[in-house]
Amino acid sequence: MSVQTPTLKTKSAPGKTPRRSRLLRVLVWAVVLLIFAGVFYLISTRKEQTKSRPTPPITIATATAEKGNIGVYIDAIGTVTPIYTASIFSQVTGVVMSVNYQEGQIVKKGDPLVDIDDRQYQANLVQAQGALQTAQAQLAQSQMDLERYEAAWARNGIAKQVLDDQRKLVLQNQGTVKNDEGQVQFDQLQIEYCHIKAPIPGRVGLRLIDPGNLVTAGQSLSGSATPLVVITELQPITVVFTIAQDSLGQVLAQLRKGAKLTVDVFDRTIQTKLGSGELLAVDNQIDTTTGTVKLRAVFPNDDHALFPNQFVNTRLLVQTLEGVTLVPSAAIQQNGQTSFVYVIQDNVAHLKNIKPGVTNNGLTQVDGINPGDVIADSSFDKLQDNAKITVAAGKPSPSPKPGGQAKRSSSKGS
Repeated sequence: MSVQTPTLKTKSAPGKTPRRSRLLRVLVWAVVLLIFAGVFYLISTRKEQTKSRPTPPITIATATAEKGNIGVYIDAIGTVTPIYTASIFSQVTGVVMSVNYQEGQIVKKGDPLVDIDDRQYQANLVQAQGALQTAQAQLAQSQMDLERYEAAWARNGIAKQVLDDQRKLVLQNQGTVKNDEGQVQFDQLQIEYCHIKAPIPGRVGLRLIDPGNLVTAGQSLSGSATPLVVITELQPITVVFTIAQDSLGQVLAQLRKGAKLTVDVFDRTIQTKLGSGELLAVDNQIDTTTGTVKLRAVFPNDDHALFPNQFVNTRLLVQTLEGVTLVPSAAIQQNGQTSFVYVIQDNVAHLKNIKPGVTNNGLTQVDGINPGDVIADSSFDKLQDNAKITVAAGKPSPSPKPGGQAKRSSSKGS
């Protein structure tokens, strides 16, 4: 007979596990608080050490604001355009005997270019001269008869009708002489047309006609519209460029005063100056499609640096501002729409707001500081208002000289 023993369930002591868990939480929070306290103490200590440590002065380069003159320029692009371009066609029909120029040659006015066979025109001239001599002789004979008739009429020796007829005959012969004189002049002109000369000074282009070709009046190469030669004038030469209509007012204002406006031209890279000239004319209307107006400037082109149809950059000097304060453009800093510089006084940088104006040749005209003020010209990433500075050893940062020639310049609002 088996005896069943009842199973007894063991229960943990009440309150023992929760107490242990609360103790663990307290320990964890105590450790966290100690860590935070340590970090806070270290940060505070470092801040106090940083505050107590003196800030070293910032080494900078400086420039000096100067009083001087600066030009107001308008930049534009333009095209070199000859004053005169002559496309020369034959005015007579004949065979080309000789071409008297070299391709690309510089010719003067009156230099021979092309000779055409003139023998038939010489023959025509001889015939015209013979007819003229005959007419002149007839005129002389009729004038002699008129003198005799007038004397006879004075003695009542002839009828009045005879005298009147002789007077009209003299007039007819005079008209014949004039007609023959005109024919002689025409034939002489035809001969001159056979020997073509340069009508203007300039450079001739590539050869377009060869000896032996037949040319006709007004055309060449037996009917084609190719000219015999093309000449472009190079000295002087002009440049046509465009400016915005908003800039036209200040240009016209200077022209009304009788001012002569200077124009400088540069190559495509704006690195090499090609010449200086003078504004010659302003077009009489604005191009409504682009809102621009054309201007023409003339240049002596003594060194032939300007070539017809060449693309160039132009700088029109509208006026010169005199006695203004100038600073290096690199010294001006921006904070949104506000411009400022750092003025150095007693080795301390003071931020000062300015109003910039015209810029040219690395210089900017400003209002807000005075000539002679020393300003910072480097280390702007470190500078702050009232920061202590020290000037870099060696030569100070040079300031550009007012009125120098710039490779690229612009005017405010141009």
